[in-house]
Amino acid sequence: MSVGRRLFAGLLASVLSAFGIVVANAGSATAADCGYLFDDFHYASAADPALTANGWTPRSYQGGPGVPGATWAPSAVTFPTDGGQQVMQLTASTDGTAAGTSHAELYSTEKRYLEGTYASRVRFTDAPVSGPDGDHINQTFFTISPLNGDLDPTYSELDISEYLPNGGWGETGPINYQTSWYTYRADPWYADNLHSSQRSSLDGWHDLVAQVSGGHVVYWIDGVQVGDHGGKFFPRQTMTINWNLWFIDLAAHTGGRSTYIEQVDWVLFAKNQVLSPAQVNARTGSYRSAGTRFADTVATSGPCVNPTPPSPTPSTPPPSQPPAGDCATAPQWQFGAAYQGGSVVKHEKSASGNPSGPGSGQGAHLWKARWWTQGSEPGWTEQWQDLGRC
Repeated sequence: MSVGRRLFAGLLASVLSAFGIVVANAGSATAADCGYLFDDFHYASAADPALTANGWTPRSYQGGPGVPGATWAPSAVTFPTDGGQQVMQLTASTDGTAAGTSHAELYSTEKRYLEGTYASRVRFTDAPVSGPDGDHINQTFFTISPLNGDLDPTYSELDISEYLPNGGWGETGPINYQTSWYTYRADPWYADNLHSSQRSSLDGWHDLVAQVSGGHVVYWIDGVQVGDHGGKFFPRQTMTINWNLWFIDLAAHTGGRSTYIEQVDWVLFAKNQVLSPAQVNARTGSYRSAGTRFADTVATSGPCVNPTPPSPTPSTPPPSQPPAGDCATAPQWQFGAAYQGGSVVKHEKSASGNPSGPGSGQGAHLWKARWWTQGSEPGWTEQWQDLGRC
């Protein structure tokens, strides 16, 4: 769904067997490496084996979002040269009919990204490269997890940018959204989200950054903060990284075939780290200077989670705080329950991040909520601090 130049020289040159991901043209990782994903999108085509080996999938399955009956074609993902740099390009076109409409999307095959800094340099376009203008087209960069049923409380989606150059969803002019999702229901439609917006043209290249940490998602465009979302809208499970280009509807099409593009220069994910937009630019510059086209140490590096400093323990806990609890007295974690910061539960984390699935075999641990949380499984999200095994 969605309502809505390069980084670090010197990362580990290895094959990440767990994900089938290759590090190309990279040096050794430092001890302080918290884990990074960087891609410069140097591929021959959507069928290039290196693209899938590096963890990307061009979408081919049908369905939403967008025009019902439209196709999602892998061939709509290409890698031309623009301004002397090879880029990833999404192409979408329509003749005003569902059968004649094609959308495009590239997404990470593994759902393994949560807290940290997401960044991508994206070129939005106001006008089609051919055909009449005016279509309700959506140009995006976002992260997402599957919706496991209506109003799933673990659903997580961050629309880092959804750019509508010709409006849509009741808007008549250019508008760009940042939207943090709690959940939704498709029929009848119900959306539970928080959004920020900019009502001006974003035609051209832009550096998009989202800092996901400490219960807040802070959004930036070209070094300017444009949103700060938190509370229950903070993501509750790992997500994929995605870009797509699609028509919201065909109501504004005026005839003939119109073709639109969106381009992506690079992507960076810094695991469990808050990088400023300036630090992101420095990282991308270092990668480029080193000739690094792809690097991935997300799975192999340490967690780099900043520990919570201990607080003095009063002789009598203040009445506003829940009792500390222990394995004998703490309640079992419940999927649908809401927990305030400081709440203590016991739970054995699941094997794969699915609370309804098999356990990890690690036994029950005691967990303390760092902030308000609901539907966020202890052991899989940073909302919970591990207090040790029972």
